[in-house]
Amino acid sequence: MSIRTTITLDEDVLDRVKLESRSRGESFRDTINGLLRAALLKQTEAQPRSLQIKPTSMGFRLGMNYDDVESLLALGEGDQHR
Repeated sequence: MSIRTTITLDEDVLDRVKLESRSRGESFRDTINGLLRAALLKQTEAQPRSLQIKPTSMGFRLGMNYDDVESLLALGEGDQHR
């Protein structure tokens, strides 16, 4: 089933798709569909990147209550942290 829709392409993208269409010897529509399918398939097959957290010593402040999350947020982000 095909659905007709309108999309707005940037000039550089349009030029690249037209060039790709000519090199493949297929219609603009078929080229767009093929490129979108390939991009979506690649996206679903992509391996999740691992997240690495590097701890940094921030020291210890006398008088700071580290159990009071509100004051810690205010210190780090300012009084308008909400």
